[in-house]
Amino acid sequence: MRIGSVETFLLRHQLERPFGASVSVPLSKTRETLLVRIETEDGLVGWGESAPISGARGTIDDHLGPQLIGRNPMEYRRLWRELWGPNFGNALAVGAIETALNDLRGKALGLPVAELFGGRLRDQVPVYVSALAYVEGREIEDEYPEVAAQMVECGHRAIKMRLGRYDVEREAKVAEQVRKTVGPDVKLMADGNGAYTIGSALEMAHALDELDFEFFEEPLPQSPHYAGYAELRTKMPLPLAGGEVLDSRATARELIEDRAIDIIQPDLSLCGGLCEALFIAEMAALSRIRCIPHCWGGDVLIAASVHLLSLLPDPHWGLPTDTPLLELDQSENPWRDGLAIEPLTAEEGKITVPERPGLGIEVDLDVVRDYAV
Repeated sequence: MRIGSVETFLLRHQLERPFGASVSVPLSKTRETLLVRIETEDGLVGWGESAPISGARGTIDDHLGPQLIGRNPMEYRRLWRELWGPNFGNALAVGAIETALNDLRGKALGLPVAELFGGRLRDQVPVYVSALAYVEGREIEDEYPEVAAQMVECGHRAIKMRLGRYDVEREAKVAEQVRKTVGPDVKLMADGNGAYTIGSALEMAHALDELDFEFFEEPLPQSPHYAGYAELRTKMPLPLAGGEVLDSRATARELIEDRAIDIIQPDLSLCGGLCEALFIAEMAALSRIRCIPHCWGGDVLIAASVHLLSLLPDPHWGLPTDTPLLELDQSENPWRDGLAIEPLTAEEGKITVPERPGLGIEVDLDVVRDYAV
């Protein structure tokens, strides 16, 4: 078996309603993603996905893709090492390529991706929805409780909201209203998206703790290397989560050794692929740091993340009350609602791990071409 072609697609969609996080100024009017398609000489196809930033597409088109032509995709370990070698650590490019290679290997062997990495530990992955964001023309006092109620009605039992755009007093009241709306049995999380100082982060953290939030994600700016997080964590009244912008196991090790977070959030499309995210999760487990991976993309990344989550053990030997969760974005995204011919869907707050070969989805190439720029 030999690789015959490596092709990238930059997809772009004009949003009907601009939305964003606390630091999205102005709010985003478009949504983009980067797909990679690897095809063997005999027509077998694997798909990967990453963010179209930091030169990821150029790295694939000009360096990694040509390097793969004529190679055997089954030589995974050899290819993995070579992919990291000549690109100065472009983890986004490697993440997309590695996902496509795993999809391809699984299809060639007739195995789901999870089985390529030792076999799943669970057949269903619990979900939390990233559903409450800042939307143009809507006040958060109206948007957040209304959307939270919709998520509960759809069967979701864990919801994340974005905070940090407005002052702590105002947003704490909105968080309280969301808690009243969903009741005490629904898990709530908050993402600060780097909009706080240590002082304001602690002020909001205490408000969230009183409302029984599960964790507070990335309230401080992430760069450089999550500066200030170790200090913040020692003062936090609830778990501190972070790590979505990690670019390798090396930077993850710094966070873990500094005990800068309680929950680590590697994104396989950003940190170098499923293998790298799994390695990070195992390192974190040695220090009793929970792993709840970040996921912000379309059907390809969602499928890959489901396989990753199926491989992660519960963080303790007790009842599985802290099973790792899949982040499922609910914002406007045509590549979550139409890219896969048979997408993975959540039912009663869980997604079933695919048993079909590879990632377990088939990408609609016509949809890809419709959005490609």
